Amino acid sequence: MHQAQSDELSSGFRLRPAALALLTALAVGSVGCQTTDPYTGEQKTSKATMGAGIGAIGGAIAGALISGKRKAVLLGAGLGALAGGLAGNYMDQQEAKLRAQLEGTGVSVTRVGDQIILNMPGNITFATNSADISSGFYPVLDSVALVVNEFEKTYVDVVGHTDSTGSREYNQQLSVRRAQSVANYLQSQKVLPERLLTRGMGPDSPVASNDTQQGRALNRRVEIILTPLT
Repeated sequence: MHQAQSDELSSGFRLRPAALALLTALAVGSVGCQTTDPYTGEQKTSKATMGAGIGAIGGAIAGALISGKRKAVLLGAGLGALAGGLAGNYMDQQEAKLRAQLEGTGVSVTRVGDQIILNMPGNITFATNSADISSGFYPVLDSVALVVNEFEKTYVDVVGHTDSTGSREYNQQLSVRRAQSVANYLQSQKVLPERLLTRGMGPDSPVASNDTQQGRALNRRVEIILTPLT
């Protein structure tokens, strides 16, 4: 991705005081969120889940503060908007299908309010220091695209994250390129480009400590945030 695009994406993610207040409120509310163990299928609420929910919201705050311009583009594409009272049920159905499709893949599904967050760990999505999607991960993204295309009245934010190893500039660029790789593949699977927005957060939105190998592994991830078009 060109540097000019990277700078634009990064600068577009600065938090205003009002956005920060919203982030705090959402983070507190996420304590009770439910996630599914990607290997056992068991639903649970844990500290790791809470951290992931908080980190994902921090990384995708733009998903909660959707611009009128983006909405206008989607409405112009003929998608139509959901009535506010119908959004919850619509996302319930989408969540259920995603959980069924992604069980056993290593991708976790977290629900926070009307948002669905898919957390894709770096160890199964990309090789080290690469933005090329691992060949074994394409079927997983195929499953995501299948459901996302069925439930088209949603925004699709793709957010790349890294650990803090290496320079901030390198990590920022890598996070942008990884998010763009995932978005490009989803688009190749007929997800409308008008629905997609990519962000690179570099190391700025960790869900665990970067002081340990395990923590760094958790921080290297791509998140897909699905938000209803209302």
